[in-house]
Amino acid sequence: MTHLVIRSAGGDRHSAPLLESVDGVVIARELAARGVRFERWETPVELPFGADQAAILAAYADEIARVQAEGGYRTVDAIRLGPDHPERVALRAKFLAEHTHGEDEVRFFVEGRGLFCLHIEGEVLQLLAERGDWIGVPAGTRHWFDTGERPDFCALRFFDNSEGWVARFTGDPIASRFPLLEELLAPAA
Repeated sequence: MTHLVIRSAGGDRHSAPLLESVDGVVIARELAARGVRFERWETPVELPFGADQAAILAAYADEIARVQAEGGYRTVDAIRLGPDHPERVALRAKFLAEHTHGEDEVRFFVEGRGLFCLHIEGEVLQLLAERGDWIGVPAGTRHWFDTGERPDFCALRFFDNSEGWVARFTGDPIASRFPLLEELLAPAA
């Protein structure tokens, strides 16, 4: 279930949340108040096991065309990570380092889930994004992403450049102070 937790950026994983919600309307409202777009979309396609990028893009061609037309995104790809992906550890480490992009970060989750963490004006917003979640993070927003120890997600990524995913790492170790995907999923003690 999509889940938003907001904490003070001066806090850590043990800090009491300023807000916590699984209500899609509340999540969209709170993110919009901070300039982040969030929507819930239908995911009518069940991707076959092992579907490659071409099959994933073909399955979601209508959604891709709509997003490209609305946002002017020139490049689209699909990132799919499973628990046996040979680069899962290296990719997780890279995505967990706080970074920014020179363009909006736009994702549509078509399978599984991942944890987007946004560092905005003294707050850390942790969004557990799941299948059907569409998120648009403005260019220049400090953030990181946790795939989890055993990643299991597929997301469409939209870019307005031809290079695809290009990060500018901030060097701030803030991500190490906040809960990771597994911690947010663990039942409360």
